[in-house]
Amino acid sequence: MRPYFPLVLLSILSFACTADPEAPPTPPREHATPSEAGATPNLYVAPDGSTYLSWIEYLDDTTDALQMARLEGAGWSAPITIATGSDWFVNWADFPALVASTEHPDHLAAHWLQKRAEGTYDYDVHISQSRDGGQTWAPSFIPHRDSVAAEHGFVSLLPLPNGRLFATWLDGRYTKTAASAEPAAADHGHGSGGAMTLRAAEFDAAGNLFAEAELDHRVCDCCQTDAAYTAAGPVVVYRDRLAGEIRDISIVRRIDGAWTEPRRIHADNWEIAGCPVNGPAIAAREQTVAVAWYTEADTLPRVQLAFSTDGGATFGSPIRIDDGDPLGRVDIVLTGDASAMVSWLEDGAETRTVRLVRAGPSGRLGESRILTPIDPTRRSGFPVLERRDDELLLAWTAVDSLGNTRIRTLAY
Repeated sequence: MRPYFPLVLLSILSFACTADPEAPPTPPREHATPSEAGATPNLYVAPDGSTYLSWIEYLDDTTDALQMARLEGAGWSAPITIATGSDWFVNWADFPALVASTEHPDHLAAHWLQKRAEGTYDYDVHISQSRDGGQTWAPSFIPHRDSVAAEHGFVSLLPLPNGRLFATWLDGRYTKTAASAEPAAADHGHGSGGAMTLRAAEFDAAGNLFAEAELDHRVCDCCQTDAAYTAAGPVVVYRDRLAGEIRDISIVRRIDGAWTEPRRIHADNWEIAGCPVNGPAIAAREQTVAVAWYTEADTLPRVQLAFSTDGGATFGSPIRIDDGDPLGRVDIVLTGDASAMVSWLEDGAETRTVRLVRAGPSGRLGESRILTPIDPTRRSGFPVLERRDDELLLAWTAVDSLGNTRIRTLAY
């Protein structure tokens, strides 16, 4: 039988964004989500405030559906199916996303991963678009043109001011070929050729591709990417793969139409001959950029946060924000006063929890809060955090003791 996980959404209201970070939270309220048998949720708040939930719904033992709903008042709309398939690559850590155009709010785009060949990691990124707010969806297109049966995933989508949309992804075209001079890690890569790369492209509502580029020629194989828009243009953060198998977090920025060379956020020097499946998260507003990430450098697990005031060109010293036993899986938003709200997973004496903390650029930390207990297995996936006006939204996959689905939405 297919895995069958519940989807849960948690909304934390204005105490987290605008009030004293030490103030007690508002008691929660509950309203139902539209998923019946879903997992791997994602959230997106559009520039006009429209809020979307997307997820993979398991229709039966072989068929998956990418679905979406819009937040309407106190609850979610009825689900809309974006696409279905029986040949998708569905994964606890590499999950779909949905975004809306900055210039045209009814222009939406969503992606999923679809197998190309028989190999476990032979799959492509597929992107479908809607021009009517999600009611109808066009046939999908593939943003990478290599036509190699290899891994393509860990996508981040971002709207651009020119009305186009931006995608960045991990691209395994060289892991199955001799086209790269980079050596393959014997116990790391999914292929037998060269290294994983980081690539990007813009696309318009018709699916035409622009500004295709390789951003980094050698990166960690299976950690999430993230992207944000600054006053100077788009920036992308990801887990790099440097000499000596150092897997630190790097950033690339597009300045005056050209991508900068990769630059580490901080020299953690985490040496690991494999992928930790634990990517960074970024939030930006004008020149303020905040990046959160997980590291085990010096065999010390920790979640770190660093701020930039020059659009990501340089970063201050990292702030450790965890409570002593973190597992990472971070996400981040900026508040109205340029503080950061960061979520992550933390182990405790009796249970694993999603926690939240507020931190300012000066390094001041609020008291961390437990948002919810979470299933200790990988099935719980990666909680995702979004900001909507003066509230925070958190979505994750929950699993009850019997493995049954129980769909909930909580608002604080």
